[in-house]
Amino acid sequence: MLQKIATLRAEIEALTAASADEAEALRIKYLSKKGLIPALMADFRNVPAEQKREVGAAINALKDFATERITALRDAATATVSGADIDLTRTPAPAPAGTRHPLSLVREEIIAIFRRLGFTIAEGPEIEDDWHVFGALNFAADHPARDMQDTFFIARNPDVLLRTHTSSVQSRVMEHTEPPIRIICPGRVYRNEAVSARAHCFFHQVEALYVDKGVTFADLLQTLQYFAAEMFGSDTKIRLRPSYFPFTEPSAEMDISCDLCGGKGCSFCKGTGWVEILGCGMVDPAVLSSCGIDPDVYSGFALGMGVERITNLKYRVNDLRLFSENDVRFLDEFAGTH
Repeated sequence: MLQKIATLRAEIEALTAASADEAEALRIKYLSKKGLIPALMADFRNVPAEQKREVGAAINALKDFATERITALRDAATATVSGADIDLTRTPAPAPAGTRHPLSLVREEIIAIFRRLGFTIAEGPEIEDDWHVFGALNFAADHPARDMQDTFFIARNPDVLLRTHTSSVQSRVMEHTEPPIRIICPGRVYRNEAVSARAHCFFHQVEALYVDKGVTFADLLQTLQYFAAEMFGSDTKIRLRPSYFPFTEPSAEMDISCDLCGGKGCSFCKGTGWVEILGCGMVDPAVLSSCGIDPDVYSGFALGMGVERITNLKYRVNDLRLFSENDVRFLDEFAGTH
């Protein structure tokens, strides 16, 4: 028995393994229930009583040696594969490529169009004060927008709120900047709305402001025509309808011709041939004055649009909730979109 143990030890000492699979095969051969070393233990009952102590110690030592030897062979084979055969610069799998959010795509497209007209980006805080959101923009003290059912106020403080439009950025810029001013203000805004397919408590806007000497409604009209052609195609027609906003006078809402029916009328445009996309107007002289700009010297125009609205028109997304539900199946539909 002792000779057999010595022979097995020499055999195990000479073992080699080029891979983890080979090392596992050796473990099965020598250490599994039907392996060579457990077979020796099964024969242990046939060893004479006077040799049992010596043979038992030798078998245990052989088992420990075999375990350590085969483990070392397995670790060496694994280390060789990891270090030599694996490209550590590769992205771990599976790692599907992500896609840009449709709101980001449209936002950047809007910004790029206005940049070509010389506008620069201006940003401001989302948590604002009443003056920059309402007061400086000619909102009356009893205007419905100041009510809690329309606006999120912070800690019940009527002077601190989540901005309801990015016009607050315009008032901040006009306060501290000498005209000419030509800015676009992209950002997230908040309103106390019930979440549904057509409304949400937060959404995104891009507003534009141009203040200088001699700015007229004709400048606004040319800007709107350029934007519509660049965003929706050169055949797009626009129309302006009189409207009311506290911070512009005169004010208008702009429609574009429906690109689904070519202006003939369909279910998307509700049979009118037109789709509303933004509000605009000449900056009210009272707003200029409250921001420290002389309305007798300067004039300007402002316009604002919802990014979700433009995205709906471009990609036919009919449920606003899809934009914020983080469903990768929805985002996958925009793979490859630039």
